[in-house]
Amino acid sequence: MRTLVIVAITAMVFLMTSFNYKFSDHSIAKSITCDSVPALNKQLVAFVKTKIGQKIGKGECWDLAAEALNKTNAKWDGNYNFGKEINYKRDCMYPGDIMQFEGVILKYQIGTKIYMEKMDHHTAIIYEVKGKEELVMADQNTGRSGKKVGLSPFNFKDMTKGKFKVFRPIL
Repeated sequence: MRTLVIVAITAMVFLMTSFNYKFSDHSIAKSITCDSVPALNKQLVAFVKTKIGQKIGKGECWDLAAEALNKTNAKWDGNYNFGKEINYKRDCMYPGDIMQFEGVILKYQIGTKIYMEKMDHHTAIIYEVKGKEELVMADQNTGRSGKKVGLSPFNFKDMTKGKFKVFRPIL
């Protein structure tokens, strides 16, 4: 039986190499190159940089995204469709992309303290991408910065509940 298995494997390898079959190495994660930040995204981030520490609109979370999109003449529906929805698991996320959170709970530890944040319905602009699952968000109407624009870390591993969408601003 063992000889039969070895012969079968040898035959399979021979056939695959004869037809230039390429083996996929699924054990190595392929890195996605996300170097080219879209020009419109850069404009949104430049706008946000000038507003850190300030209250935008009524200080609601979505006022920051609305003002940034309007100032850059981006197309959006005036509600919660902030551009083209992207698949954040497949596509690159860039500074300037907009995140819409629904029912999200974050739980994380800093030193010996455990923190929990709840985002029932929250809008933020990605300010910096530190890795595929680690971001810095610009947002307002939060426990950290109140009704003024501030920067908050967001790590996917800290999310224990909820969902979110990522939108790419468009002209």
